[in-house]
Amino acid sequence: MFDDLSLTLLFVVFAVAGGAVIAASIRATHLADIIADRSRMGEAMAGGLILGGATSLSGVVVSVTAAASGDASFAVSNAVGGIAAQTLFLAIADLLHKRANLEHAAAEPANLFQAVLLIVLLSLPIAAMSGPDIAYFGVHPVSIVLFLAYLAGVRISASVTEKPMWTPVETRETRHDEPESEAEAQKSARKPAMGFIGLVAIMAACGWVISQVGGAFITRFGLSSSLVGALVTAVVTSLPELVTTIVAVRKGALQLAVGGIIGGNTFDTLFLVFSDIAYRDGSIYNAVGMNDLYWLATGMLMTGVLLGGLIIRQREGPARIGVESVLMMAIYASAVAVEVTAG
Repeated sequence: MFDDLSLTLLFVVFAVAGGAVIAASIRATHLADIIADRSRMGEAMAGGLILGGATSLSGVVVSVTAAASGDASFAVSNAVGGIAAQTLFLAIADLLHKRANLEHAAAEPANLFQAVLLIVLLSLPIAAMSGPDIAYFGVHPVSIVLFLAYLAGVRISASVTEKPMWTPVETRETRHDEPESEAEAQKSARKPAMGFIGLVAIMAACGWVISQVGGAFITRFGLSSSLVGALVTAVVTSLPELVTTIVAVRKGALQLAVGGIIGGNTFDTLFLVFSDIAYRDGSIYNAVGMNDLYWLATGMLMTGVLLGGLIIRQREGPARIGVESVLMMAIYASAVAVEVTAG
C-alpha cells in the first residue's frame, strides 16, 4: 500500500501521522492531569500508568506490526530506541524548568521505584538475548516473566504512592502534587476518561501508519532496520512524551512530567512482550543484532543516571540543569553516533 506512494507523499503521510500523534498527546496531558485530580490517583501514578501507557501506544503498534511482518530488529530497536529518546526528553525538560533542577523539584517515591523497576525490566531482555535460543509456541519464557514483573511492579508502585515509607526533604523548590481546587477534585472523572480513550485510539491508528511508512523507508533507501527503528520511528512515536513532558512542566505538574516519562518507559518494555508474541519465527530476542542490544544497554545506562539524579536531588548544575541531564544528553549523543556509524 505505502510502497507504491511517491517519496513526497511518503514524507507527507509520515509528517501528518506524527503531527496527529503530537496534537492528541497535548490534549491527553491535560485530561490526564484532570483524571489524576478527580480520581485522587496522584500525578506520579497517573503519569506512569495512564499518560505513559497512552502516549506509548503508537510505538506499540509500530513494534508489533514490524514483528508480525518478520522484521525483528525493527520491532526491538523501535522499542528500546524509544526508551532512550524519552529519557533524553527529561533532560530537555530540565532546561525549561528554570527555578531548580527538575529531578530535585519533582521529588516523589513512586518515581524512584518506577526507575528501579525499569532497570529490572530492561535487564530481562538482555538476559534473553545472551542466553540460549529457546521458545515455547514461538514465545520466549522471559516475555512471560517480563509481563508478570511489570504487573507486580505496577501494584507495588501504587502501594508506594498510597503508603510511602519515606518522604523527600522539603525545600522551597519542591513541587507538591495537589489538585487545582477542591471543587474540581469532587467532579467525576468519567467524561475526561472517555475523551482520553478517544485520543488513545487516534494515537494507535497513527502508530500503524508510521510503522508502514518506516517499513517503506527501509526498503526504498536500503537502510538498516535498527537505524530506522531507533532513530526514526522511535523518535517520532516518542514525540508525544516530549510534548506531554513540556506541557506538564509548563503547567507545574512536575511529578506528572517525570512519572510520564519513567512510567512510559516501563510500559515500553512490554513492546518486547507483544512483539515476541507477534513474531512467529521463534523467539524475537534471538533474532536481533548487537545494535539492538546496544540500545537496550543505552536505555539502562540513562535510566541509572536518571535514578541517581532523583536520589541526589541536585538543586542547580551547569547551565541551571542537573549534572544527570548533561550526562544523559552525552550518552544519547554517543549512542546516535555509534548507530549512524554502524548503519
